[in-house]
Amino acid sequence: MEIFAAGAVCWREVGKDLLVAIIHRGRYQDWTFPKGKVDSGETLAEAAVREVKEETGLKVKLGVPLSTVSYPLDKSKTKTVHYWATKVSDKALASSKFKPDEEVSEVIWLKADQAFAKLSYQHDRDLLQEVLDLRHNGMLKTKPLIIIRHAHATPRADYVGEDGKRPLLPEGKKQAKELIRLLSAYGPKRVFTSPWKRCKDTITPYAKAHRYKIIDRGELSEMGNAKGPARTAKVAKKLFADARSSVLCTHRPTLPTITQVLASYAEPKLAKLILEAKALKPGDFIVLHLTTVGKKPRLVAVEQQSLEERL
Repeated sequence: MEIFAAGAVCWREVGKDLLVAIIHRGRYQDWTFPKGKVDSGETLAEAAVREVKEETGLKVKLGVPLSTVSYPLDKSKTKTVHYWATKVSDKALASSKFKPDEEVSEVIWLKADQAFAKLSYQHDRDLLQEVLDLRHNGMLKTKPLIIIRHAHATPRADYVGEDGKRPLLPEGKKQAKELIRLLSAYGPKRVFTSPWKRCKDTITPYAKAHRYKIIDRGELSEMGNAKGPARTAKVAKKLFADARSSVLCTHRPTLPTITQVLASYAEPKLAKLILEAKALKPGDFIVLHLTTVGKKPRLVAVEQQSLEERL
């Protein structure tokens, strides 16, 4: 039996030093990174953010995905933990309201060399080394660029009227509400969308929840892409070049244009993942983790998220 869990290596910089947060668990008398089991109806990404909040009091946004750790609990059970690196802002640190309890008795911030000595498990030390390597290579500080396909919409054959006004199904409206929490795990701050109703209705709940302005781009609609794919491609190029925290909601027929552009910036392994996103299911999205350390943006990692992956 496999038990799924999620957690994070929370980090911040003080001068030239990298500090990480580790927790002390009274039950096990160990020092480790915050993590915990995925709740029913929760994705791994949502679980990671929730567990960090519960165990440290820190509100975080997910950065680069790290290695997955698996270890046996007993003869019949294995725990598999998915980790992300999460930068802790000064605001998040100041607003943290950690309270010791039976599970976590203490949270401390340590420099890397101190953390290596304090951590109880080799797999945690391996994760810390992974974070240090990312930092050394200028790949730790990232911003998310999210490409999402609109949620389930009324089928074309069942709708009479302008295609741009075709609405979401009840299932799609439910997806749009559920996407608030999953998108919030990454926290994109700029919201771009096709002006067509099914896209706007998909992304509006998230934008409203955070009071973000919605920016309509006609080039992201099916018609805009069909008439001028070069203009659609230009939007994708601009978003990559900006390397700012953004989400873009579009249509299935438009995805190949966008993914082709974004894949051109990636190494083969990551390019393959991006190109596969041309067939995203309704409500699914990919996250491109971009860094601006250096002369121009670089793609560090790619991951796909789906509400269907809730456990």
